[in-house]
Amino acid sequence: MYRTAIRITANGADAEDVLQTLFLRLYRREIPPDLVANPRAYIYRATVNIALDLIRSRRNQTALEDSEVRNIPEAPGFSRGEEEIHDRLMQAIAELNPKSAEILILRYVHGFTHEEIARLLGTSRGTVAVSLFRSRSYLRKSIRTAWEKS
Repeated sequence: MYRTAIRITANGADAEDVLQTLFLRLYRREIPPDLVANPRAYIYRATVNIALDLIRSRRNQTALEDSEVRNIPEAPGFSRGEEEIHDRLMQAIAELNPKSAEILILRYVHGFTHEEIARLLGTSRGTVAVSLFRSRSYLRKSIRTAWEKS
C-alpha cells in the first residue's frame, strides 16, 4: 500500500497520510462487503482513490508566489523538470475516473498484466484493454495541451 501511495504522490509524507486516512476510514466504518470478498483489491483501490483525492485537492489549492516556489527544496530523487513532469502526469491521472486511474496504475506502475487486472477487479480482459487505451489517449491529449500552454 505504501509503495502504491508513494508512487502516486511522489512524497513519503503524503504516502503516510494516505495510509493513515485509509486505516482511519476502515476503523471508523463497518466492514464493507467488498473488503470481505476481495481484501487485496479493496485495499488497493482505496489506496489509489485516496492518493488521487490528495492530488486533486492540491490542484484546487491556491498557487504559491514565484518567490516562494524558488525556496522549496527539490523532492528527493526528482530534478525540478522531472518533478514538474510527474506533477502534470499525476494531475492528468487524477482527472480520470477512479476505475480508469486504478487500471492504469495497476498496469504501468505495478506491472500487472491485463488478465491479472481483470481478475483482481472482477472484470473482463477486454474492459481492461479498452480502459487502458482510452486512458492513454486522454493522458496524451491532456499533457500535450498542458505543454502547449506553458
